[in-house]
Formats: sequence, C-alpha cells, structure tokens
Amino acid sequence: MYRTHTCGELSLSNKGERVTLSGWVQRSRDLGGMTFIDLRDRYGITQLVFNMETDASLCDKARKIGREFVVQVTGTVTERSNNNPKMATGDIEITAESIDILNVSDIPPFTIEENTDGGDELRMKYRYLDLRRQNVRSNIILRHRMAQEVRRYLDGEGFLEVETPVLIKSTPEGARDFVVPSRLHHGEFYALPQSPQTFKQLLMVAGFDKYFQIVKCFRDEDLRADRQPEFTQIDCEMSFVHQDDILDTFEGLARHLFREIKGVEFSEKFPRMPYEEAMCRYGSDKPDIRFGMCIEDVTEAVKGRNFPPFELVPYVGAISAPGCAGWSRKQLEEITEYVKRPQIGAKGLVWARVEADGTVRSSADKFYSPDDLANLALMTGSDAGDLILMLAGPREKTLTALGELRLELGRRLGLRDASVYAPLWVVDFPLFEWDDETGRFYAKHHPFTAPKPEDLQYMETDPGRVHANAYDLVINGTEIGGGSIRIHDSQTQSLMFRTLGFTEEEAQKQFGFLLNAFRYGAPPHGGIAFGFDRWTAIMGGSDTIRDYIAFPKNNQARDVMIETPSTISREQLKELGIEGRKEGN
Repeated sequence: MYRTHTCGELSLSNKGERVTLSGWVQRSRDLGGMTFIDLRDRYGITQLVFNMETDASLCDKARKIGREFVVQVTGTVTERSNNNPKMATGDIEITAESIDILNVSDIPPFTIEENTDGGDELRMKYRYLDLRRQNVRSNIILRHRMAQEVRRYLDGEGFLEVETPVLIKSTPEGARDFVVPSRLHHGEFYALPQSPQTFKQLLMVAGFDKYFQIVKCFRDEDLRADRQPEFTQIDCEMSFVHQDDILDTFEGLARHLFREIKGVEFSEKFPRMPYEEAMCRYGSDKPDIRFGMCIEDVTEAVKGRNFPPFELVPYVGAISAPGCAGWSRKQLEEITEYVKRPQIGAKGLVWARVEADGTVRSSADKFYSPDDLANLALMTGSDAGDLILMLAGPREKTLTALGELRLELGRRLGLRDASVYAPLWVVDFPLFEWDDETGRFYAKHHPFTAPKPEDLQYMETDPGRVHANAYDLVINGTEIGGGSIRIHDSQTQSLMFRTLGFTEEEAQKQFGFLLNAFRYGAPPHGGIAFGFDRWTAIMGGSDTIRDYIAFPKNNQARDVMIETPSTISREQLKELGIEGRKEGN
C-alpha cells in the first residue's frame, strides 16, 4: 500500500493516527534542528516534520530530498503549533518515522507554485509539470465537474448520448477543414468534423428524438483567447419541438450548471433580445448586459450643423460614460487611439462633457449651440459629470466600433465583474449575410437553419429580409452556444441551397445523403451546440479557454510539448499517395 490517506484529507480528527502518504515534494525547509517538507498530491498539501533530536539519520535523509522527488512517508498525525489557515490541512502535520524515495526528479524548469516564474511557452513545453500546479489542476477539475453535471441533467431530461464519426466528408459553408488523406483510396481525403451537424440531424430522422454528445470538433482558423484548433462542444438535438421548447430545455441546463457549480440561482427567466436590438443598443450580437452605457443613435440631432465628420456619413452613434467628465486630455487621447486601432477601425472620436452645473462642453463646440448640446445630453441620458463619446461612419461598422468602445469603457470603469453572471438569449438573427468580395449571400449560421415561416416568401426575391429561426445563449458578452430550428423537408432545403448559389448537382454531391434522408419522413427538429471550453472558462472567471484544456495548442496552433505539427517520412507519404517536396523546395 503506497498510502493510507491523500495529502488533502487529514485533520485534527486524525490526531494520533499512524498514516502513510505518497506524493511530490513541493518544498523543503531546513531549520537546523528540524526539517520540514510540504508533500503534494492531487488532493492537497500536508506538512511533514523531521526532528534531528529524535532521529538524526532520518532528518539527514530528508535534507537531501529535492523538489518534485516522489516519496512515501509514514508517521503520526500531530497538531501543528503554528497552524496555517490557508491550507486545508493547516491544523496538522506528520511527525515522520520513515521516508522512502520512490523516484528522483531533475530540477524543474520553473517553480511548481500558483504564482510560478515560468512563462507561457515554457509552461506549455512542460505542460505535465504545469498541471501539477494547484490553480491549473483546479481548472481541469472544474471541467470534469461541468461534464458530469451536463450528463446528469440531460440524462434526467431523457437525452441519449450517441457518438458520431470523426472521419467524415469535407463540406463547405464553414471554417477551413482539417483533412486526412486515405491510404486505401489515393487522392481522396477525410475531413475532421467542425461539428456533428448533419449526423445529429440524421439521428432525428432515425427516431432518436433527444440526442447529445460532449464531442471534439476541429476548425482550421486563426486563433485567439477563446479559440483552439480542436475544441469541445455540448452538442444537442431534439425532435417535435418549436424554438421555445429548445430555449426552455437548455435554459434549464444553464440554471442547473450555475446552481451546482457556482451556487448561483436566477429568479427571473433569461431575457430574450432580438438581434437587431442587440446590434443597435450594444453594437454586438453577444451583448454584455452586466452594465448599461447603451448606444444611442444621434444622427439626426448632430447633422445639419456643418461639422464635416458628421455631415458626410450615414450614421452617428453615442455612448454616455458615467462620471468620466473629469477625464484628462491624456485619457481622452488614449481612448481615441483605442478606437482608431486597425481591429476597430474608427477614424476619430468626438466628445462632450456634462459639467457640474449642467452645461455641456464639446470638442466641436464652435459647430453646436448650447441648446444642441443640451439636447444631445438629453438624448443620451447624460447627467452632470458624464462624458458623451461619439463615433461616425457606415452604420454597421460604426455600431461594431461603438460596441468595442463600450466594452473597453466597462473594463476601465470596473463594470465587468467576473463574479456577476448576466445570461440572455439573442434571437431573430438574419438568415443570410452578404459578402461584398464574392458578391453573394452566405448562411449566417449554417445552411440547415430554418427561415422564419413568415419570411419564406422572400427567400429568392429578397434574401436579406429573411430572419432565421435561430438563437444564441450569451453570458457576460461571450457567445456560449447557438442553434436553430432546422429545415426538415427537401423542398425548403433545396431552396436554401439555391439561394446560397449551389446548383442542384453541387448540393447533391455535398449533401445528397441528408437530402435523401429527408425523403423518408424527417420530423420537425432543432438543436443547439455549446462551447464547452468557453462555458467552463466563464465559470472559472477566465477570458481564455486554454487554461481549461489539459493539453492545449499555443497561439500558432502548435503543441510545443510534443512538437507538432511535424513532418512525416517519405515512406508514409508514399503509402498515402502523396508526393513530398524535394529538399530545398
């Protein structure tokens, strides 16, 4: 028996017991007559004490043990004279009787502490060491708990967990696929699934009316804090449902997770906000509603005064920042430079201060009368001490820029509290979005999303007018999941493909298996997929999903620990029927 207890479970109730522990040496402290070792395992840390007076040889042995050595110790549980309230085992220590080295360790490349001295790349290279740190391990434990609670809730609702294939067919209308060459069929390729979308619809055709899967998905796209080339979804589908059935069921899942994981209860139903309202008021289809500062359309109020930045554009929007009228010139310059960054793309920023006496001063004072500025303050709901910030330009681009400005102001003013959760449903998305470069419409979600029945008449004549029977769950400005009621009949699906520019032959080649399945009595159905990594990160109070994945890739989509992607041998390429590049090419 390597251990009778773990390093996180002993307390004063075990006082006087003879125990055996095994684990890693967190740190060692030599105080002359006594040596202390903190022993760590997955469950916690326990202090070991070695006394030179009672056993000099054992104390000498303990002094020679380095960090991260794997050891087994036997001793008696005693009460600590100076307890440590920061440790779960801080009331006790083990007076050691024996210690055995189970394995030695090189000096680790960084300290295995919560506040480590290792940088990101170094810790990713030695991820198995990074995972020993308590805060990193806690993230993985949180992920485990989330997965178990998802399964518990959905099983209780009658869902079946069904696995779908990983080697599938490459299909368009999404991110780039990762492809896998076939050894048996030279020149042909599998694709790794971006989602199990078509398969879960086929399961509905097969009569499995409630499906879910916690599933790996793959997308070859540029990375950021909430993206990885391989990620995990909670993928779900239901038959014989309307939109409200889906939203009620999965709002129930969200409530269950918040209650069981965070102890948070929501007294009201989650708000439901139309896409158009989200864009107009928040400049985003994933609004953070933990704070106000909504966008106001002030176009008509500021036009006609010969102020060039506002006269030559179709839209002017404003945000009122509470208590910021006293901002310095430097602060105003900083926020102006922020909105002019290429990622946001605003050309400039116009401001107006509401002074303590209610008068309004603006960076464009000479173009606007006191009454004009007072009306601006009224329109934006600004009071004394508030700062009005305005951007101008094309409507959609300017709304998006205002949305980014709003989030940055919320961050600077401390309004984006990670301990506060504000979920909502965004509904009534456009079914299509226009791309100027290619000159055609694309599906805003995917080509299996059903149009609103009342908009079906515009599919071919005015696609931009069609709304989708789609919905997203948003928490604290992050899209946690999205889904839709699906098209379940061949006629509407074929109409969708025509609108997207597919010929009948192209649609049949890419999605013939699904179109054929719809000929055999497909039920009305719909579903949703949640970003499991994102949701776990939200629960952990983090902005990055990488912290909640055991072995993530870096920002260049590389695994620096196992050094992949990597080249393969010419023999492997030959087996696959692929011609490798010659040296120097």
